[in-house]
Amino acid sequence: MSVSSAYRPDPRFAALGPEYGDVVSSAPFGELKLRIRNDRAAASVGLETLTDTEWVEHFGRFTPLPGQPGPIAMRYHGHQFRQYNPDLGDGRGFLAAQMREVATDRTSIEETSRLLDLGTKGSGTTPWSRGGDGRLTLKGGMREVLAAALLEARGVSTSRTLSLIETDERLERNDEPSPTRAAVLVRLSHSHIRLGTFQRAAFHRRSDMIETLIEHVRSLYHPHVAAGDVPGLLTAVVAANARLAAGWVAAGFVHGVLNTDNLNVTGESFDYGPWRFLPFYDPGFTAAYFDQSGLYAFARQPEAVFWALTQFAGCLKLVDDSDAGVQALTDALNGFGPAYIAELRAAFLRRLGVSSVGEAADQRLMDTTLALLREGGETLGWEPLFHDWFGGFASSARAVAGPRARLYQGKVFDDFRFALFEHEPDRPERLEQAVFAAPDPEDLLIDEVEVLWAAIDTDDDWAPLNAKLMRIETLRGALAG
Repeated sequence: MSVSSAYRPDPRFAALGPEYGDVVSSAPFGELKLRIRNDRAAASVGLETLTDTEWVEHFGRFTPLPGQPGPIAMRYHGHQFRQYNPDLGDGRGFLAAQMREVATDRTSIEETSRLLDLGTKGSGTTPWSRGGDGRLTLKGGMREVLAAALLEARGVSTSRTLSLIETDERLERNDEPSPTRAAVLVRLSHSHIRLGTFQRAAFHRRSDMIETLIEHVRSLYHPHVAAGDVPGLLTAVVAANARLAAGWVAAGFVHGVLNTDNLNVTGESFDYGPWRFLPFYDPGFTAAYFDQSGLYAFARQPEAVFWALTQFAGCLKLVDDSDAGVQALTDALNGFGPAYIAELRAAFLRRLGVSSVGEAADQRLMDTTLALLREGGETLGWEPLFHDWFGGFASSARAVAGPRARLYQGKVFDDFRFALFEHEPDRPERLEQAVFAAPDPEDLLIDEVEVLWAAIDTDDDWAPLNAKLMRIETLRGALAG
């Protein structure tokens, strides 16, 4: 076994016992082809030293890694488009392993570092498959790889795709041409414990299970919260998800399916389905063709996240339904609005590459940015503005000489420019990166996704996808500085 010496298994979820998850096995796949191997993510948990053969064995056939108990299908419930469903759970995935993040910089290996999960998608049926085949289309896997990569590059909290392996199966689907190719995906996340995990315990009126989950989540994911401080835990989960919602909006991202089983206690994007990035400012833009009411439209995402958090708060109420306890939870929940606005201001500053100069000025910059995006519409698009003006006034010459120069005039633009010039560039040396010399941004609109898939589907040509991922990685490095 060639895991590195930095690999530290720590399977905490399994210790909760069988009421929280079911021991399962992966599907007996035939031929497997390794398509995507994320060694940067693997290095963060000491797995980059695996050979390709070992990689496929552990992430395609799911032979347990050292010190791991084997796959566990996690139990949870959830609201799907605000309709409660008690028949959910890991139906085509499972928790494959948990380990500690590799110590970095001055952190010693003896010190506690983050607990990370390996979770799967398309790994076979479980007791919660509800008649499904437990599989993942190769196109769905490719789309998750892309979404996670670009969101990470744009600074949004997200799971990372560790592995994508094509199987030899052909799947029948009613929402894409069939038969279609299949795959199994492994993602690396801070946690797969969903808001719906708590909902299941509440549904069964198991306050003891909720108490166990509270301490499990507090100690592992929000250790700054004192033991027994339930409102404090809610405050932490609210803050994490407010940051997530703000990150999505600033990134122009639409998740598509913000059910309570698709939001977790650490505030990470995960389980990507019908996602989209905005082509241009459109508050009503939806990602899922089946979201006919626009419940999870772009501008309604903060509302959807808050609604989900109210369901989570209702679960916590089962451990203390006194007037004082309920009021404390209500106060914590009501912190979402102010936290979201503060996080949105910060997210817009990051996207524009400038530093904060105070709440009033930061708010003015966010408001004028949105106004310019609104006025620019389809002509300007969403992402080009952030590309052209990254670094603030340090990019003035670049922006006014670029392909969208004619759009940068008039009163709305002047308001944006004056607000932008109030802010100093944050690490202006980043502008020396080659990505900012390009006339257009590295974006990921649906037409490009379809082109990348067509090359794979028609010619088994993975070069365009790999090139795209390399460009996104270059962008991530440039923005990170």
